[in-house]
Amino acid sequence: MANIKSAQKRIGVAERNRLRNRMYNSGVRTLVKKCLGACAAYGAHPSDTGRELVTTSVRHAFSRIDKAVKRGVLHRNAGAHQKSRLSQAMKKVLEPEAPQLTSTHG
Repeated sequence: MANIKSAQKRIGVAERNRLRNRMYNSGVRTLVKKCLGACAAYGAHPSDTGRELVTTSVRHAFSRIDKAVKRGVLHRNAGAHQKSRLSQAMKKVLEPEAPQLTSTHG
């Protein structure tokens, strides 16, 4: 333990921030897992309630990611990467694949 009072205060502040960051990170991870699970479930058995569950879980995950970025827990590029992953998964499940267009240049 530090002997200097300011160093003791910094140790306390660092611990408090570590716990706060851990809380936000675990919340983000939990919501991302729930969202990906909802996407997988909807992909296996499409239904209206499943579709609703996917959209609400994505909305909640986006909100939590944005809050973590705002508070400095996640870097904004890391947050954007997570949101991109979720958007891709949601789009893959909710929107049927369009046929690939082949160009016939010859």
